[in-house]
Amino acid sequence: MYALTNVTRDYPWGSTTAIAGLLGTDPSGGPEAELWMGAHPDSPSVAATPEGPIALDQLIADHPRATLGEEVHAAFGAKLPFLAKLLAADKALSLQVHPTLERARVRFADEEAAGIPRDAAHRNYKDENHKPEMILALTNFEALCGFRPCAEAAELFRAVGAAIAATGTEVPALLRQVEMSLNSRMAEPMVVRRAFETLINGGSATTELVDLAASALASSCIELAAALGTVVDLARQYPGDPGVLISLLLNRVSLVPGEAIYLPAGNIHAYLSGLGLEVMASSDNVLRGGLTGKHIDVPELLATVDFAPGAVPVVPTRVTELGQHIWEPPFTEFVLQRVEIAVGAEPMPLIQNGPLLVLAVSGSVLLDSPRGDMVLSRGGAVFVPAAENPVMVHAHVDSADKSHTPAVVFAVTVAG
Repeated sequence: MYALTNVTRDYPWGSTTAIAGLLGTDPSGGPEAELWMGAHPDSPSVAATPEGPIALDQLIADHPRATLGEEVHAAFGAKLPFLAKLLAADKALSLQVHPTLERARVRFADEEAAGIPRDAAHRNYKDENHKPEMILALTNFEALCGFRPCAEAAELFRAVGAAIAATGTEVPALLRQVEMSLNSRMAEPMVVRRAFETLINGGSATTELVDLAASALASSCIELAAALGTVVDLARQYPGDPGVLISLLLNRVSLVPGEAIYLPAGNIHAYLSGLGLEVMASSDNVLRGGLTGKHIDVPELLATVDFAPGAVPVVPTRVTELGQHIWEPPFTEFVLQRVEIAVGAEPMPLIQNGPLLVLAVSGSVLLDSPRGDMVLSRGGAVFVPAAENPVMVHAHVDSADKSHTPAVVFAVTVAG
C-alpha cells in the first residue's frame, strides 16, 4: 500500500478552514476548496513508493492489473474508475450538469478534432468520461438538486412577483413570461425547459429581474421561505446572474452529517455551503449554467440537462453486521464506506472490490494486509492495490493523542 500526497484546489468559493480543521493540518491562509484524492490526470495524487514518489495515474498505468485487479481492469481499462474529493464551500459553486458517458465520448472527440486545447477556457469536455457523483455531508450541507414540481416553482415565482409589486414597481414582462410557462398544460419537462430557457437566454432583462427580485425579497416584511431566501443570498454572491432565479426551479436540499445525495447524468445542481466528501467517476467534465464567471455553452447545456422534475435522489445509509456504514449509489464506479473503531475493539475488515482509497479523519489506525501494513493517522490517505486484499483496520494508539479518540476512516472502492 502507498501513502498519498493529495492536491488542494484553491477555488475562490472555498473555505479557508474547513478541510484543515477536519484533517488536523495547518490552514494555507487562502481558500481550500477541494482536496483531490485519486488518479485523474489533471491533479493526480502522488504515491510514496520504494523507488521514490510517483503520480498515482502513472503507477496504475505501469502496473494496471496488480493495482486494479483483473475484473476492474477489464471493466474500466488501465485507469482508476473513481475520484474522491473533500469539498468545502463558503460560497455557492456554479450551477452545473454532467454528461452521459456516450455524449462525453462523442463531444470529447469533437473538441479534440477541432484542436481546442484541453486547458482552454471555452472547452467543455476535458476527458471522455461521464461524471456521476455523490456528496456525503460531513457538516450541515446546503445544495440545489434537480427540478422541483412545476406547481411549486410557479408558486415561488408568484411570490417574487408579489414582493416586487409590493414595492410599487411594475412586475417585469420576463417574470410574467416565466409564470405563464410554468402554468402551461404541456408535459412538465417541456414546461421546465421553457422557463429555464427564458431565464438563461434573457440577457439584460434577466440581469435586471434578478437585481429587482433580490432587492424586493430582501426588503420584504414577511418571513421568506428557504427557496426565496436562497435568491437573496445568491444575488449577493453573484449579482445579476441568471442562476439566481433558476434556483427557484430547483429542489432546495439541507443535509445533516451522514446524509448523502447522488447526481446522475443530466441532473442540474449546485452546492451552496458546507463540508462534504464527494465521490465520482474519474472525470472533470462540467457544463455550467450560472453562478459563475466561467464559460457557459447554452446550447450544449440545454442538450445535456434532464428537465424532468423529480424527488431528490437520496442515498440511504446501510449498516453491516460488523458496523460498517455503506453508501451505494446506483453507479458501477464506486461505493463509499465509513469505519469507526475504538482502542481495544476488534479489528474490522474494509469492503474491497479491486483498488481501495482510504482517508483517516479522526484518531489513528493500523491498516493490515497480507502484503504489509501501515499506520494511518488523522489527515493521512493511502492507496491500496487490488493485490493487497483483505485489509483489516486495527485501532492504533497514537502517542500524541492522549484522549484515545476513536478512529474514523472513509474508504472508496469499486461497486461490487
